Amino acid sequence: MQTAIQTLTYDDLPGWADDDHLAAFHCFLTSAEAFTGEAGPKTRTLGIDGSALGKILAEARRQSDSVQDAATAKSFFETRFAPVLFSDDAPGSDHPGLLTAYFEPVLEGSLTQSKAYPIPLLRRPADLVETKSIETSVGLLEGWPEDLRFGRQAPQGLVPYFDRSEIEGADFSDGALAGQGLELVWLADRVDAFFIHIQGSASIRLQQGGTMRVSYDGKSGHDYTAIGKVMKDKGLLAPGNITMQTIKAWLFENPDQQLDILHQNRSFIFFQEEQGLQPDMGPRAAAGVQLTSGRSLAVDRVLHTFHTPIYVSYSQDGNAHNRLMVAQDTGSAIVGPHRGDFFAGSGRDAGEIAGTFAAPCRFVVLMPRAQQDMAP
Repeated sequence: MQTAIQTLTYDDLPGWADDDHLAAFHCFLTSAEAFTGEAGPKTRTLGIDGSALGKILAEARRQSDSVQDAATAKSFFETRFAPVLFSDDAPGSDHPGLLTAYFEPVLEGSLTQSKAYPIPLLRRPADLVETKSIETSVGLLEGWPEDLRFGRQAPQGLVPYFDRSEIEGADFSDGALAGQGLELVWLADRVDAFFIHIQGSASIRLQQGGTMRVSYDGKSGHDYTAIGKVMKDKGLLAPGNITMQTIKAWLFENPDQQLDILHQNRSFIFFQEEQGLQPDMGPRAAAGVQLTSGRSLAVDRVLHTFHTPIYVSYSQDGNAHNRLMVAQDTGSAIVGPHRGDFFAGSGRDAGEIAGTFAAPCRFVVLMPRAQQDMAP
């Protein structure tokens, strides 16, 4: 069914007048500073025009000194954007979606392996190839799975990459990538390392002094499997009691079964060190900007144009919440026009929020008025 567009007014948005629009503007400004001139992001399937958005991003940079309070920021958004709903349902429906949260783990680690720090995060191997980078020039092998975005360059051509169980083995020393010097940093615990793979970034306090921040730099290409569902299906966790905290607790209490459960998620993430980041902001997102706690939103990058403001309404514990966020990140589990994952921050407290947060939601996308005016 073709995606329907329903145009709203700001009076239609619950809680719009009560939001902290200055905080939203500061997040939008981080997006603006990633561009020069009036360049804009790539237009995605829902059709928010990157060129029109680029002009507004340029305005945000020029006017940043004059936007110093919530009222001015609110006016900035209202005069340049029109609120619209995208849905495959009929206009006027509730457009139910799902909002979850993610965070940047902060852990202890070491630049060298030891008994205390035996588990590595790995750099991207040289033979990992993203299929879209070669398909236009040499073509993919006949029968290559359409949804397998990464492969391994082997003498006979492109083959599926090693999965998690093959890379990790029993203790990494017997894994498929052992001996290649890919270890970026060493951690104390396999379960903590696994959840860094889930979050896609981390801040590591080094035993040698200082902090290393790491971020996603590619993956094995195999489908992501939620181990919480695996554990529920095996009867290890009760339905309705599946959170990051309950998953971790079970894994720590059952070390003899850790490998079997963790290896059910065949997807394996490779990391890179991030340098020059502002310490008071989150990690660098897929859109190339540092994340803002409570305002940066991971979206379906196939549908949503990065750097688009999105007004998210959600219900939690029987209470309604509304917040203007900015589409700055993505994730493999984030699929659909009303599916989002907001950045909760860094460290343990943020992890407590992200580990349990899941709420029904609705996205109202802010479309550049210049684009709306040109629409037939």
